[in-house]
Amino acid sequence: MKRPKHNRKLRKEGLKKGVGKRTKKDPGVPNIAPFKEEVLKEAEQRRLKVIDQADVVLEVLDARDPMGYRCPQLEEAVLTRPGNKKLVLVLTKIDLVPQENVEKWIQCLEQEFPVVAFKASTQMVDKMVQEKQEKRKRRLPDAVMDKSRATLSYGNACLQSLLEGYLATSKREGTLKVGVIGFPNVGKSSLINTMKGLRTCNAGVKRGITKYMQDVFILKNLKLYDTPGIVASPSNPPASMALRSLQVEEEEETVLEAVRTLLKQCDKVQVMLQYNVADFRNSLEFLMLLAKKRGYLMKGGVVNMEQSATAFLDDWTGAKLSYHSRVEDRGLPPYLSDAMVTQNKTGWNLKKLKSGNEETIHGGGAQRGITDDDDFYQKGLNLPVGSGTYHFSQTSV
Repeated sequence: MKRPKHNRKLRKEGLKKGVGKRTKKDPGVPNIAPFKEEVLKEAEQRRLKVIDQADVVLEVLDARDPMGYRCPQLEEAVLTRPGNKKLVLVLTKIDLVPQENVEKWIQCLEQEFPVVAFKASTQMVDKMVQEKQEKRKRRLPDAVMDKSRATLSYGNACLQSLLEGYLATSKREGTLKVGVIGFPNVGKSSLINTMKGLRTCNAGVKRGITKYMQDVFILKNLKLYDTPGIVASPSNPPASMALRSLQVEEEEETVLEAVRTLLKQCDKVQVMLQYNVADFRNSLEFLMLLAKKRGYLMKGGVVNMEQSATAFLDDWTGAKLSYHSRVEDRGLPPYLSDAMVTQNKTGWNLKKLKSGNEETIHGGGAQRGITDDDDFYQKGLNLPVGSGTYHFSQTSV
Protein backbone atom coordinates (compact mmCIF):
# COMPACT_ATOMS: atom_id res chain seq x y z
CA MET A 1 0.00 0.00 0.00
CA LYS A 2 1.40 3.37 -1.03
CA ARG A 3 1.66 6.21 1.43
CA PRO A 4 -0.51 9.27 0.67
CA LYS A 5 1.34 12.07 -1.09
CA HIS A 6 0.39 14.43 1.74
CA ASN A 7 2.26 12.30 4.32
CA ARG A 8 5.33 12.01 2.10
CA LYS A 9 5.35 15.78 1.63
CA LEU A 10 5.15 16.39 5.39
CA ARG A 11 7.97 13.88 5.98
CA LYS A 12 10.23 15.64 3.44
CA GLU A 13 9.51 19.02 5.00
CA GLY A 14 10.31 17.59 8.42
CA LEU A 15 13.68 16.28 7.23
CA LYS A 16 14.54 19.69 5.80
CA LYS A 17 13.87 21.24 9.20
CA GLY A 18 16.09 18.65 10.90
CA VAL A 19 13.28 16.61 12.36
CA GLY A 20 14.10 12.92 11.87
CA LYS A 21 13.08 9.70 13.49
CA ARG A 22 14.12 9.63 17.11
CA THR A 23 15.68 6.46 18.45
CA LYS A 24 13.78 4.70 21.19
CA LYS A 25 15.26 5.41 24.59
CA ASP A 26 14.86 3.81 27.97
CA PRO A 27 11.92 5.77 29.48
CA GLY A 28 13.28 5.29 33.00
CA VAL A 29 10.58 6.34 35.44
CA PRO A 30 8.28 8.82 33.63
CA ASN A 31 6.60 11.61 35.55
CA ILE A 32 3.17 10.22 34.62
CA ALA A 33 4.01 6.76 35.95
CA PRO A 34 2.05 5.79 39.07
CA PHE A 35 4.00 5.52 42.30
CA LYS A 36 7.08 7.24 40.78
CA GLU A 37 8.24 8.45 44.19
CA GLU A 38 7.94 4.92 45.56
CA VAL A 39 10.00 3.51 42.67
CA LEU A 40 12.77 6.08 43.19
CA LYS A 41 12.69 5.44 46.93
CA GLU A 42 13.10 1.72 46.28
CA ALA A 43 16.15 2.44 44.09
CA GLU A 44 17.63 4.50 46.91
CA GLN A 45 17.01 1.66 49.36
CA ARG A 46 18.94 -0.70 47.08
CA ARG A 47 21.86 1.72 47.11
CA LEU A 48 21.78 1.87 50.90
CA LYS A 49 21.72 -1.93 50.90
CA VAL A 50 25.08 -1.86 49.07
CA ILE A 51 26.46 0.38 51.82
CA ASP A 52 25.18 -2.02 54.47
CA GLN A 53 26.79 -5.02 52.74
CA ALA A 54 30.13 -3.32 52.02
CA ASP A 55 33.10 -3.12 54.38
CA VAL A 56 34.67 -0.32 52.30
CA VAL A 57 32.94 2.21 50.05
CA LEU A 58 34.76 3.84 47.11
CA GLU A 59 33.20 7.16 46.14
CA VAL A 60 34.27 7.81 42.54
CA LEU A 61 34.80 11.49 41.68
CA ASP A 62 35.58 13.14 38.35
CA ALA A 63 38.99 14.81 38.81
CA ARG A 64 37.84 17.71 36.62
CA ASP A 65 35.35 18.79 39.30
CA PRO A 66 35.76 16.67 42.46
CA MET A 67 33.55 18.78 44.72
CA GLY A 68 30.73 18.79 42.18
CA TYR A 69 30.72 14.97 42.13
CA ARG A 70 30.62 14.47 45.89
CA CYS A 71 27.39 13.41 47.58
CA PRO A 72 27.33 14.63 51.22
CA GLN A 73 24.20 12.65 52.09
CA LEU A 74 25.78 9.42 50.89
CA GLU A 75 29.07 10.11 52.69
CA GLU A 76 27.18 10.76 55.92
CA ALA A 77 25.20 7.53 55.43
CA VAL A 78 28.44 5.52 55.12
CA LEU A 79 30.03 7.09 58.19
CA THR A 80 26.96 6.69 60.41
CA ARG A 81 26.26 3.06 59.46
CA PRO A 82 27.25 0.45 62.09
CA GLY A 83 30.20 -1.82 61.44
CA ASN A 84 33.05 0.72 61.24
CA LYS A 85 32.72 1.13 57.48
CA LYS A 86 35.48 2.95 55.62
CA LEU A 87 35.13 5.57 52.89
CA VAL A 88 37.80 6.19 50.22
CA LEU A 89 37.67 8.85 47.48
CA VAL A 90 38.85 7.84 44.00
CA LEU A 91 39.78 10.62 41.55
CA THR A 92 39.15 9.27 38.05
CA LYS A 93 39.95 10.74 34.61
CA ILE A 94 43.14 12.32 35.92
CA ASP A 95 44.55 12.20 32.37
CA LEU A 96 42.20 15.11 31.56
CA VAL A 97 43.55 17.33 34.34
CA PRO A 98 46.93 19.12 34.78
CA GLN A 99 49.39 17.37 37.06
CA GLU A 100 49.61 20.25 39.50
CA ASN A 101 45.83 20.48 39.80
CA VAL A 102 45.51 16.77 40.62
CA GLU A 103 48.15 17.10 43.34
CA LYS A 104 46.37 20.09 44.88
CA TRP A 105 43.03 18.29 44.93
CA ILE A 106 44.59 15.25 46.59
CA GLN A 107 46.14 17.47 49.28
CA CYS A 108 42.77 19.14 49.83
CA LEU A 109 40.61 16.01 49.92
CA GLU A 110 42.99 13.84 51.96
CA GLN A 111 42.31 16.13 54.92
CA GLU A 112 38.96 14.30 55.11
CA PHE A 113 39.38 10.85 53.51
CA PRO A 114 42.06 8.68 51.87
CA VAL A 115 42.33 9.63 48.17
CA VAL A 116 43.44 7.47 45.24
CA ALA A 117 44.39 8.92 41.83
CA PHE A 118 43.10 6.72 39.02
CA LYS A 119 42.88 6.57 35.24
CA ALA A 120 40.79 3.70 33.91
CA SER A 121 41.22 1.92 30.62
CA THR A 122 38.18 2.51 28.41
CA GLN A 123 39.08 -0.21 25.90
CA MET A 124 38.65 -3.33 28.02
CA VAL A 125 37.41 -6.46 26.24
CA ASP A 126 35.56 -9.55 27.43
CA LYS A 127 37.21 -12.88 28.15
CA MET A 128 36.57 -14.37 24.71
CA VAL A 129 38.15 -11.44 22.85
CA GLN A 130 41.06 -11.37 25.28
CA GLU A 131 41.79 -15.05 24.60
CA LYS A 132 41.81 -14.37 20.86
CA GLN A 133 44.22 -11.47 21.37
CA GLU A 134 46.55 -13.64 23.46
CA LYS A 135 46.57 -16.36 20.78
CA ARG A 136 47.42 -13.73 18.18
CA LYS A 137 50.30 -12.45 20.33
CA ARG A 138 51.73 -15.96 20.63
CA ARG A 139 51.36 -16.49 16.90
CA LEU A 140 52.68 -13.01 15.99
CA PRO A 141 55.09 -11.93 18.76
CA ASP A 142 56.21 -8.89 16.77
CA ALA A 143 52.67 -7.59 16.21
CA VAL A 144 52.09 -3.91 16.98
CA MET A 145 50.49 -3.38 20.39
CA ASP A 146 47.74 -0.81 20.91
CA LYS A 147 49.17 1.70 23.39
CA SER A 148 46.77 4.57 22.82
CA ARG A 149 45.60 6.73 25.73
CA ALA A 150 42.28 4.87 25.93
CA THR A 151 43.94 1.49 26.52
CA LEU A 152 46.35 2.68 29.24
CA SER A 153 45.45 2.68 32.94
CA TYR A 154 47.11 4.22 35.98
CA GLY A 155 46.53 3.76 39.71
CA ASN A 156 45.23 0.21 39.46
CA ALA A 157 48.13 -1.34 41.38
CA CYS A 158 47.97 1.43 44.00
CA LEU A 159 44.24 0.93 44.68
CA GLN A 160 44.46 -2.85 44.79
CA SER A 161 47.47 -2.71 47.12
CA LEU A 162 45.60 -0.29 49.39
CA LEU A 163 42.60 -2.62 49.68
CA GLU A 164 44.76 -5.71 50.21
CA GLY A 165 46.75 -3.90 52.90
CA TYR A 166 43.56 -2.90 54.71
CA LEU A 167 42.30 -6.47 54.58
CA ALA A 168 45.55 -7.67 56.17
CA THR A 169 45.69 -5.03 58.94
CA SER A 170 42.00 -5.20 59.82
CA LYS A 171 42.28 -9.00 60.23
CA ARG A 172 38.87 -9.49 58.69
CA GLU A 173 37.85 -13.06 57.96
CA GLY A 174 36.59 -14.01 54.53
CA THR A 175 36.13 -11.64 51.60
CA LEU A 176 36.57 -7.86 51.71
CA LYS A 177 33.42 -6.36 50.19
CA VAL A 178 33.87 -3.01 48.45
CA GLY A 179 30.98 -0.90 47.16
CA VAL A 180 31.65 1.46 44.23
CA ILE A 181 29.32 4.46 44.15
CA GLY A 182 29.10 7.79 42.31
CA PHE A 183 27.09 9.87 39.84
CA PRO A 184 26.20 8.53 36.37
CA ASN A 185 29.09 8.20 33.88
CA VAL A 186 31.75 9.10 36.45
CA GLY A 187 33.66 5.89 35.70
CA LYS A 188 32.47 3.29 38.24
CA SER A 189 32.13 0.40 35.79
CA SER A 190 35.35 1.32 33.98
CA LEU A 191 37.21 1.29 37.30
CA ILE A 192 35.98 -2.25 38.07
CA ASN A 193 36.78 -3.46 34.55
CA THR A 194 40.31 -2.05 34.83
CA MET A 195 40.91 -3.73 38.18
CA LYS A 196 39.52 -7.02 36.87
CA GLY A 197 41.49 -6.77 33.62
CA LEU A 198 38.36 -7.79 31.69
CA ARG A 199 35.15 -6.17 30.53
CA THR A 200 32.82 -7.65 33.15
CA CYS A 201 30.61 -4.56 33.66
CA ASN A 202 28.86 -2.75 30.84
CA ALA A 203 30.41 0.69 30.34
CA GLY A 204 30.23 3.41 27.70
CA VAL A 205 29.78 7.10 26.91
CA LYS A 206 26.02 6.98 27.43
CA ARG A 207 24.92 7.80 30.95
CA GLY A 208 22.82 5.44 33.06
CA ILE A 209 24.04 2.19 31.46
CA THR A 210 24.29 0.39 34.83
CA LYS A 211 20.73 -0.44 35.90
CA TYR A 212 21.30 -3.06 38.60
CA MET A 213 23.87 -3.96 41.22
CA GLN A 214 26.57 -6.39 40.07
CA ASP A 215 29.29 -8.04 42.14
CA VAL A 216 32.71 -8.83 40.63
CA PHE A 217 35.51 -10.81 42.27
CA ILE A 218 38.84 -9.05 41.63
CA LEU A 219 40.72 -11.55 43.79
CA LYS A 220 39.65 -14.57 45.77
CA ASN A 221 39.23 -12.42 48.87
CA LEU A 222 38.31 -9.09 47.22
CA LYS A 223 34.83 -8.42 45.80
CA LEU A 224 33.60 -5.16 44.25
CA TYR A 225 29.96 -4.07 43.85
CA ASP A 226 29.05 -2.04 40.77
CA THR A 227 26.01 0.17 41.39
CA PRO A 228 23.69 2.45 39.37
CA GLY A 229 24.49 6.15 39.43
CA ILE A 230 23.34 8.40 42.26
CA VAL A 231 20.05 10.17 41.51
CA ALA A 232 20.67 13.93 41.53
CA SER A 233 18.16 16.03 43.45
CA PRO A 234 16.05 18.39 41.28
CA SER A 235 16.91 21.16 43.76
CA ASN A 236 20.42 21.35 42.23
CA PRO A 237 21.24 24.20 39.78
CA PRO A 238 20.18 23.58 36.13
CA ALA A 239 23.80 23.29 34.93
CA SER A 240 24.51 20.67 37.59
CA MET A 241 21.44 18.68 36.55
CA ALA A 242 22.51 18.83 32.89
CA LEU A 243 25.90 17.30 33.74
CA ARG A 244 25.06 14.82 36.48
CA SER A 245 21.41 13.78 36.19
CA LEU A 246 19.62 11.52 33.73
CA GLN A 247 17.01 14.07 32.68
CA VAL A 248 17.97 13.81 29.01
CA GLU A 249 18.04 10.01 29.02
CA GLU A 250 14.64 9.88 30.78
CA GLU A 251 13.26 12.50 28.35
CA GLU A 252 12.45 14.97 31.12
CA GLU A 253 14.65 17.45 29.25
CA THR A 254 15.79 17.54 25.60
CA VAL A 255 19.48 17.41 24.77
CA LEU A 256 19.12 20.82 23.08
CA GLU A 257 17.85 22.31 26.35
CA ALA A 258 20.75 20.76 28.26
CA VAL A 259 23.29 22.27 25.85
CA ARG A 260 21.56 25.67 26.06
CA THR A 261 21.82 25.53 29.86
CA LEU A 262 25.55 24.74 29.77
CA LEU A 263 26.41 27.36 27.15
CA LYS A 264 24.67 30.07 29.19
CA GLN A 265 27.29 29.50 31.90
CA CYS A 266 30.26 29.33 29.54
CA ASP A 267 32.69 32.00 28.42
CA LYS A 268 31.96 32.30 24.68
CA VAL A 269 35.60 32.97 23.74
CA GLN A 270 36.73 29.83 25.56
CA VAL A 271 34.10 27.74 23.78
CA MET A 272 35.12 29.18 20.39
CA LEU A 273 38.77 28.32 21.08
CA GLN A 274 37.94 24.91 22.45
CA TYR A 275 35.79 23.80 19.51
CA ASN A 276 37.49 25.97 16.87
CA VAL A 277 34.25 27.55 15.66
CA ALA A 278 33.34 31.09 14.63
CA ASP A 279 31.39 33.55 16.77
CA PHE A 280 27.79 32.52 17.49
CA ARG A 281 24.73 34.30 18.86
CA ASN A 282 22.97 31.44 20.62
CA SER A 283 23.14 27.71 21.34
CA LEU A 284 21.37 26.71 18.12
CA GLU A 285 23.86 28.64 16.00
CA PHE A 286 26.75 27.09 17.93
CA LEU A 287 25.37 23.57 17.38
CA MET A 288 24.94 24.31 13.68
CA LEU A 289 28.59 25.41 13.39
CA LEU A 290 29.74 22.36 15.34
CA ALA A 291 27.63 20.03 13.16
CA LYS A 292 29.12 21.45 9.96
CA LYS A 293 32.65 21.22 11.35
CA ARG A 294 32.27 17.57 12.41
CA GLY A 295 30.13 16.48 9.47
CA TYR A 296 26.93 15.76 11.38
CA LEU A 297 24.71 15.98 8.30
CA MET A 298 21.53 14.22 7.25
CA LYS A 299 20.13 13.54 3.81
CA GLY A 300 20.24 16.61 1.62
CA GLY A 301 23.01 18.24 3.65
CA VAL A 302 20.69 19.22 6.50
CA VAL A 303 22.62 19.60 9.77
CA ASN A 304 21.76 17.10 12.49
CA MET A 305 21.24 19.36 15.49
CA GLU A 306 20.42 16.54 17.90
CA GLN A 307 23.60 14.61 17.02
CA SER A 308 25.65 17.78 17.45
CA ALA A 309 24.06 18.47 20.86
CA THR A 310 24.57 14.87 21.98
CA ALA A 311 28.25 15.00 20.99
CA PHE A 312 28.72 18.26 22.93
CA LEU A 313 27.10 16.82 26.05
CA ASP A 314 29.12 13.59 25.73
CA ASP A 315 32.32 15.67 25.61
CA TRP A 316 31.47 17.15 29.00
CA THR A 317 30.27 14.00 30.73
CA GLY A 318 32.61 11.49 29.05
CA ALA A 319 36.39 11.05 29.14
CA LYS A 320 37.25 13.43 26.30
CA LEU A 321 37.04 17.12 27.22
CA SER A 322 39.97 18.39 29.29
CA TYR A 323 39.12 21.01 31.88
CA HIS A 324 39.74 21.52 35.58
CA SER A 325 38.45 23.46 38.55
CA ARG A 326 40.31 25.60 41.06
CA VAL A 327 41.07 24.12 44.47
CA GLU A 328 39.44 25.92 47.38
CA ASP A 329 39.98 24.99 51.02
CA ARG A 330 36.47 24.68 52.45
CA GLY A 331 37.24 23.04 55.79
CA LEU A 332 35.45 19.98 57.15
CA PRO A 333 31.78 19.53 56.19
CA PRO A 334 29.18 19.70 59.00
CA TYR A 335 28.70 15.91 59.13
CA LEU A 336 32.41 15.23 59.59
CA SER A 337 34.46 15.76 62.76
CA ASP A 338 38.19 15.43 63.48
CA ALA A 339 37.52 12.23 65.42
CA MET A 340 35.60 10.73 62.48
CA VAL A 341 38.43 11.64 60.09
CA THR A 342 40.96 9.92 62.34
CA GLN A 343 38.74 6.86 62.75
CA ASN A 344 38.17 6.53 58.99
CA LYS A 345 41.92 6.68 58.27
CA THR A 346 42.87 3.93 60.70
CA GLY A 347 43.89 0.66 59.08
CA TRP A 348 45.17 2.23 55.86
CA ASN A 349 48.81 2.39 54.82
CA LEU A 350 48.76 6.13 54.03
CA LYS A 351 52.51 6.37 53.37
CA LYS A 352 52.31 3.67 50.72
CA LEU A 353 49.21 5.36 49.31
CA LYS A 354 51.06 8.67 49.00
CA SER A 355 53.97 7.11 47.14
CA GLY A 356 51.55 5.19 44.93
CA ASN A 357 49.69 8.38 43.99
CA GLU A 358 52.97 10.13 43.16
CA GLU A 359 53.95 7.25 40.90
CA THR A 360 50.54 7.38 39.21
CA ILE A 361 50.58 11.13 38.63
CA HIS A 362 54.22 11.50 37.57
CA GLY A 363 54.24 8.22 35.66
CA GLY A 364 52.01 9.60 32.92
CA GLY A 365 48.55 9.51 34.48
CA ALA A 366 47.98 13.29 34.57
CA GLN A 367 48.72 15.97 31.99
CA ARG A 368 52.25 17.32 31.99
CA GLY A 369 53.65 20.72 31.15
CA ILE A 370 50.47 22.56 32.23
CA THR A 371 50.00 24.41 35.50
CA ASP A 372 47.19 26.17 37.31
CA ASP A 373 48.95 29.50 36.79
CA ASP A 374 48.86 29.45 32.98
CA ASP A 375 47.28 32.63 31.57
CA PHE A 376 44.94 30.50 29.48
CA TYR A 377 43.14 29.35 32.61
CA GLN A 378 42.53 32.78 34.06
CA LYS A 379 39.45 33.19 31.81
CA GLY A 380 37.65 30.07 32.94
CA LEU A 381 34.10 28.93 32.39
CA ASN A 382 31.73 30.45 34.90
CA LEU A 383 29.87 27.24 35.62
CA PRO A 384 28.34 27.49 39.12
CA VAL A 385 28.37 23.78 39.95
CA GLY A 386 30.81 22.02 42.22
CA SER A 387 33.82 24.27 42.60
CA GLY A 388 32.29 27.11 40.61
CA THR A 389 34.70 27.81 37.77
CA TYR A 390 36.02 25.47 35.10
CA HIS A 391 39.19 25.98 33.05
CA PHE A 392 39.91 24.28 29.74
CA SER A 393 43.12 22.26 29.49
CA GLN A 394 43.41 22.27 25.69
CA THR A 395 42.48 24.60 22.83
CA SER A 396 40.44 22.38 20.55
CA VAL A 397 38.53 19.13 20.36
